[in-house]
This record gives sequence, structure tokens and C-alpha cells, in this order.
Amino acid sequence: MAKAGKNGRKRSTWRGIPRWARICTIFGTVLMVLSGTTLVGTAALKARYEGAVGKADLFGDEAAGATAPPKSDIKGPLNILLVGIDPRNPKTPPLADSIMVLHVPATMDRAYLFSLPRDLYVDIPAFPKANFQGQTTKLNAAMSFGSRVPGQNPDAARGFELLATTVQEVTGIKRFDAGAIVNFTGFQKIVDAMGGVDMYIERDVRSEHLKPDGTHRQGNPHGEGYIGPQAVYTKGDHHLNGWQALDYVRQRYPKNGVPDADYGRQRHQQQFIKAMVGQAFSADVVTNPIKLDRVIRAGGQSLIFNGRGHSVLDYALALKDIRPNTIQMIKLPGGPVFNGKTYKGEKFQAGVDDFFTALHDEQLDAFLLEHPSFQNKTK
Repeated sequence: MAKAGKNGRKRSTWRGIPRWARICTIFGTVLMVLSGTTLVGTAALKARYEGAVGKADLFGDEAAGATAPPKSDIKGPLNILLVGIDPRNPKTPPLADSIMVLHVPATMDRAYLFSLPRDLYVDIPAFPKANFQGQTTKLNAAMSFGSRVPGQNPDAARGFELLATTVQEVTGIKRFDAGAIVNFTGFQKIVDAMGGVDMYIERDVRSEHLKPDGTHRQGNPHGEGYIGPQAVYTKGDHHLNGWQALDYVRQRYPKNGVPDADYGRQRHQQQFIKAMVGQAFSADVVTNPIKLDRVIRAGGQSLIFNGRGHSVLDYALALKDIRPNTIQMIKLPGGPVFNGKTYKGEKFQAGVDDFFTALHDEQLDAFLLEHPSFQNKTK
């Protein structure tokens, strides 16, 4: 496997988040909601963590004058929308580079995690707040269309609102109970604050972008792509630090060892998330107050969160019984859509509508028994 190294780049919290940081879309939130027994031990710790979390009106509730519900009534089933963006610069409307849903059934003792392809070809509804008339195009564009504010820089929170509405129409989920955006800088800090993470890599994967020491490969002077030595992640158990983790889950090309392209990348993301949650609950983290504090602060600083009247810590306590071995990772099968020879995006294949029906009816366990191919495995 590749040796640890530094890429030498410095980034602010929300500027220049790279496209390959999609894994960070959810770990900050997963860490937040799955760690009630370890991360909320004292009032001072609660205040320290809660104060670090960014807040925004991700669903338009505040603008609509919605009344916040009591803080003690978080009950399942729950659906949490988790989105990663690539803003590039403050003047460029962000695209949703990663879109995932964490579903928690009424029993509140387990969770199901599934990804929606960013290229899913969908009907994005009209959104008068951004003077958007509606369009049939790739799902990730909803964030961009919704974020536009005449005469001002784009507003990612407003873009999240349109994306949430679009995802609801695609999945049949009537209402999201919480949502979050997680940034690259905070995610890498979480990994490094934990001292890295152990995970199983399912196949040999070569980096498209980085050298074995973590620095960038040279651009190809004769065409597209890069040249020079590549970081390599070999099949088997490995310990990854921050830059290695991000680089590994970035890879999506068959030439680099990912034959199923973006669907393989989604699977690697989910595998890594589960490994990270396990690491967060390890004795090495929870019994080390200095390391635990670093992880808490890094997780908080990586989040823009909206619990629709509930705080980060409310969710942490409500979901305290969920553990890594009770998170089921889901694969939603899909394939390309063409107009003649022109690629338009992705579409779901047979069975996905039945999955969403089972989610709505709280019958996912029975569905997965009948459709084992929908289960993403760690190994």
C-alpha cells in the first residue's frame, strides 16, 4: 500500500472542495448520529461540539416560518439526506457530487445506507425561489439550479432545498427528518484525528491522481490525464490515513482497477464509512480523551447540519443504539441512458421501485432477503 505523505495543499473550510471528496458527504453526520454514548458525556463537551457545527436552513423551514418541534420527540422511522458539494469558488453554483440517504426504521436500532447516482436522469421540479422553471437532467444539477440568487453568490443551502425536493420525488420519501453537508477539510481532519482507519480493500486499485508519497502526479504533456508513479492500494487489510482514504474512494476508472466505475466507487465509499464508524467506536478513540476531543471537534467543524428543530446532540442521543454492525449498505442497480449515441445519464434498473416501496412500508429486511444482490458487502 502507499506510504503516508502530505500533498502540501491548504484549503479553507468551504472553498475549493475537490470533486473526489464525496466520501466526506456522510461520515461527519454518521459519526454525529451514531455516537450518543461516547460523544455526549458532559455538558461542557456537548457545548463544545454543538458550537462547532455549522447550521443553515437546508429545507426552507425557517423561511416558511415553521415551528420547531419539541427536542425530545425524535422517533423512527427517520430519513436523513446527506450531500457533498464541489463549490470550486464562491461564484460558481455548486453541484451535488454525492447524494446519500440514511434510513433508520421505527425500532431505532439499525440503519440502511444507500446512494443515488449523481448522474441519475430525473425531472427536477420548478423552484421559484431561484427562478428555475424545471428541467429533465442529471440529479446533481438540482443543487446548482436551486442555489442561484439573483445579484448574489450562490447559496448552497437553497440548492440543498431543491435537491431534497427532487430526491423525495425520486424515492417516494415524503419528508426528510434531517440533512447535512460535510466538507473535505473537516473529513480529512477526522481521519487523521482518529490516527487513520483500518479497512479491507476488495481489489488492487491504482491512483489516477497521486504519487505513492501523496503528492500530485504530473499532468500529461501530450494529452489528458497524468503520468508518473501511482499510489497503489492492494487487495487486503490496510491502515489508511486521511489523504490515502480520500484518494482511494476517489478512484472510479476501470483502468485504475475499478471495473464497475462509479457504482464501484459508491461501494468503496460505503465500505469505508462503515470502517470509519467502527474506528470511531474503538477503545483507541473512546478511551483517549485527547484523541476523542480532536475527533469531536473535527467532526463538528466538517458539518453544515439541519435537524428540523432538533440539534446534533438530540440525534446523537436518539440513535445511540445503532452500531457499525447494524448498518446495512445498499446497492441500487442502474445503467446508462442514451439518446442515440449521446449519454444522458443513469437510470435505475428493475427492483429499485420495489426497494423504495419496502422502505416506505418498513419491510426492508424482507425485501433484502428476497433481493440479496441489493446488499453491498464489506468483503
